[in-house]
Amino acid sequence: MLLRFTKMHGLGNDFVVIDGVSQGVTMTPELARKLGDRRFGIGCDQILLVEPPTTHDVDFRYRIFNQDGSEVEQCGNGARCFAKFVRDRHLTGKSDIRVETASGIITLHVRRNNLIEVNMGVPVLEPEKIPFLADHRQTRYPIEVLGQQLLVGAVSMGNPHVVLNVESTATAPVDTLGPALEGHALFPNRVNVGFMEVLNRHEINLRVYERGAGETLACGTGACAAAVAGQLQDLIDSTVTVNLPGGSLEVSWSGEGEPVIMTGSATTVFHGRIRI
Repeated sequence: MLLRFTKMHGLGNDFVVIDGVSQGVTMTPELARKLGDRRFGIGCDQILLVEPPTTHDVDFRYRIFNQDGSEVEQCGNGARCFAKFVRDRHLTGKSDIRVETASGIITLHVRRNNLIEVNMGVPVLEPEKIPFLADHRQTRYPIEVLGQQLLVGAVSMGNPHVVLNVESTATAPVDTLGPALEGHALFPNRVNVGFMEVLNRHEINLRVYERGAGETLACGTGACAAAVAGQLQDLIDSTVTVNLPGGSLEVSWSGEGEPVIMTGSATTVFHGRIRI
């Protein structure tokens, strides 16, 4: 069987996007690993699958698979690529698109300047819902890793994130602390790890070690989680520019109980077919 796909990226966070509406496809961990392999497959950070909705009040179902085959709840950069894909492939003509994900419904808005605004939903701060094993909610939590005592923020943006403040993202120990925190026993479902450098109240630098993918050039949910953690610590204002290795995003959050709004670009690289 030949499977049609599109290669896309959001600030260098790259995806294989598959139309599961007009062609039949059953995504398995084995197939996801094959597609995501950068030497023997297409190569990507994650595979995005567009499916018909399962409820009447949304336009599509959106599923996300890491290159290691694991299925995850949410991906902000992927959501922007999703919106561009369904418009470019004429699966919808809407500018406002409601999408069903494993973590709930998100709304995507395609602007005239080709930027895509994503309502990422209300951040989850209660430890047991992140999930994170802590006795009670705090702005920053003490955690021991690799013999170090750290203070970290913890947020779920539909997927779990831990945010560590660093003096410089250029010298942050992403390669060592990233995997150590990702698989830490206090995070039952593993965790995405953000390394945040606050430049001023309107701008931060960020590197993210993604669960199941390693460090990526950009992470939309990680940018949102960092913005929330920074606001809760009174380090940044309600709208912030998040500089990632692959480019910048704008993230706005009005405070507890309100959704996080992320705005950025999405780029199509090429279309192709692969035999599976």
